Order: sequence, then C-alpha cells, then structure tokens
Amino acid sequence: MSPLHSYSILLSVLTTIFIQSSTTSSQSHLCRTSCGDIPINYPFGIDEGCGSPYYRHMLICSDNNTKLELRTPSGKYPVKSISYSDPHLLVSDPYMWNCQDRDNFRPTRSFSIDSSTHFTVSPQNDYLFFNCDSEKVIVEPKPLFCERFPDRCDSSCDSSSYLCRHLPECGSALGSRVSCCSYYPKATQSLRLMLQNCATYTSVYWRSTGAENAPYDQFPEYGIRVDFEFPVTTKCLLCQDTTKGGGVCGFDTRTQNFLCLCKQGNVTTHCNDTNLVKHKRIGAVAGTVTAVSAAGAIGVGGGVFWYLRKVRAKAPVTCGVQSNENRIF
Repeated sequence: MSPLHSYSILLSVLTTIFIQSSTTSSQSHLCRTSCGDIPINYPFGIDEGCGSPYYRHMLICSDNNTKLELRTPSGKYPVKSISYSDPHLLVSDPYMWNCQDRDNFRPTRSFSIDSSTHFTVSPQNDYLFFNCDSEKVIVEPKPLFCERFPDRCDSSCDSSSYLCRHLPECGSALGSRVSCCSYYPKATQSLRLMLQNCATYTSVYWRSTGAENAPYDQFPEYGIRVDFEFPVTTKCLLCQDTTKGGGVCGFDTRTQNFLCLCKQGNVTTHCNDTNLVKHKRIGAVAGTVTAVSAAGAIGVGGGVFWYLRKVRAKAPVTCGVQSNENRIF
C-alpha cells in the first residue's frame, strides 16, 4: 500500500474520530425555555429529550423560535398561551369562524385531540354553530326545550345562548339571515356530525380574570382550551431541587426512561450525584454526544502518525513495488 493511501486512511480515521468526539454537551442548555413569548416548562419540551415523554413531538416551535403550534390528528394549531398553574393551553383554529367573516362562511374542519394522549378538550369551551339544518339538528331555546323534553335536553343546540346574542368582540356581526346556536359535542364524532349539517362553527373559551368574585370573574374569548395532565414524579422533583443542583427533567430518547439533564451531563438521579460521570449515556439524548474527547482523538491520531513514520523508516526501498516485506496493512 502506498504512503499516499496510508495517509488517506489516516485522514479518514481522524475525521471520523473528530466528528464523533467532543466533551459532553450540557443537555440542560439544549432545552429551549421559550418559543416567542410563551414559556416552555416541564412537562413540555420543544427539543428532543426535554420535558415529559408524554408530550413528545406534540409541540412544535418554528419560524426562528417565534411560532408555537400544537400537533393533533386534525392538524397543527397556533398556541396562544400556556398556563402551568391551571394546566391548559389556549389554541386558535384559523379555519373557525371569526368576526371578520361576518356571514361569509368559509370551509372548516373539526378540531380533534387524540384520546390516547394526556390532552383533553376542556368542558369550559362553548361551541357556536351557524346556519344549521333545522331538519337534522334540534335548534331550540334550551330552557324551554329541556322542560318539554328532558330526556333529549343534551341533544339540542341552544338558540337562546347568551354568546349567540353577545358575540365576543363583535356583537352585531351576524345579520338576520344567520342563525346561531350553542352546543357542546361530547365526542369528536359529534362535532363532525354537527359540521355536516351546519355552515360553520367557532369556539369560545371562558377566560378567568383572576378576580375574587368568582364565578363572575370570567369573560369570553375566541379559542380552544386544551387541558393537560401534569405528570410530576419524585424523580423529577428531586432533579429540579435547587439544593441538589437544579437540573432539568427529561428522558432518554431511545428508552423514554427518566433523565435529569445537568450542565455537566445527564444522570438518573440529581445533578449533585457524585456518580454523575458513571451515569453518562452515549447518544442517550439528541444533541448530546459522549465519546472520546478531542484531546484523546489528537493523541490517537498522533500515535497512528508516529507508527506510520516508523514503519516507513524501516521499509526497504522497492521503487514502488509492494512485497510482503514492505507491506504496511
């Protein structure tokens, strides 16, 4: 084998070592804590291995870290806000009716949440349906209808709804040609059936003002409230404890087992664990590489280079003819 070929192999080996080698990255620093002006805290994460695996790939941050979206079976929806004290997200649906549409109804789609996830559509949402087919949908003033047909009360769409008479932000947006009624679908299929028989719909969420005179501290706002579970574990609490290093709760992207993400690496307990180095996992979390250090790579490369020079010095001159005596590999 020619020296040029040997040097090529050496260069390839060193390149591979340098690509795969670095000091352990701080995984906790790789977890973004906001998207736009929306804080991203546990149990959510917008980077691989951050937060709880329950919500893996559910939130997407795009447009240079300015646009947060919720991914559901029916599409991606902009997230307007996240509350961690009262666990919920408020999302908007661009396909829903809004004040600017007035009586120009656009094609819409039904919002849905995967029932196998830890998200649920909040019962605090009110759905308004417009121009429903009266032959297929029971459109009646609910109080009177429920008095007459108590067994069918839940199946009626309330035409006397307060929200139909006081549309948020645009009370007089609907003309006389538009009918409105309020109905809460108990399942995604119910919502789809309603939309098959109504021109369009919108969702209104009752937002709390934080005043003390509940229940009169709420006002209507367009959007869909999506509640979420807060899976707090003793491991996560121990990891977040500032007296024990104040780590970030995350998970192994291969096994989805819990990991405490620290500045100096990843551990299964807390950041002040004296055995932190022993707990480091190669490639356990996206963006974290634990392998041979750069200094080690240089040492290995230097050793190989010294060996090649030594072999070349001892090799007999054969004018380019390779024999068993001068073969390097």
